[in-house]
Amino acid sequence: MKKIIFTLLLSVGLFTAVLAQQSSFYDFIVKDINGENFHFSQLKGKKVMVVNVASECGLTPQYSQLQELYKKYGPDKFVIIGFPANNFLGQEPGTDEEIAAFCEKNYGVTFPIMSKISVKGDDMEPLYRWLTSESLNGVEDVEVTWNFQKFLIDENGNWIMSVSPKILPNAEEIIIWIESGR
Repeated sequence: MKKIIFTLLLSVGLFTAVLAQQSSFYDFIVKDINGENFHFSQLKGKKVMVVNVASECGLTPQYSQLQELYKKYGPDKFVIIGFPANNFLGQEPGTDEEIAAFCEKNYGVTFPIMSKISVKGDDMEPLYRWLTSESLNGVEDVEVTWNFQKFLIDENGNWIMSVSPKILPNAEEIIIWIESGR
């Protein structure tokens, strides 16, 4: 019995230690669309919009507004990070290479696009666990409801808010947030 309790306590301690290692937005390292490591620590001092994207969605034209926003405000003080995900009706079926070609050809995307991930379920990317869990982001539990859901992170790596997929990237509330000094 003591052995079982000790093993349980050790497991809980290890799990807590792993979560503590990624308690900050800046602790994450993901793969970009070319398979290279992308360190979120390089985003310190910048406002960040994290958005799950898809190539075959009714909301796919939002790539245009995302690119316009990035062209106007990025990349020195504001960065958009796109995460292709195939979690909603198979609307992102392509490989990383196909997604990269699609983004460049159709929308001239220059903001960083990451390797395809899962944004829900058992295989959810750890960053998205942080984005959607109050116990990790310190602010709010949020479910990713569809493609093009946006998460806003301030210059200090603090989770600010989640924005509905149907709200355009260039909506007034987002522009005000980008332009504000906070």
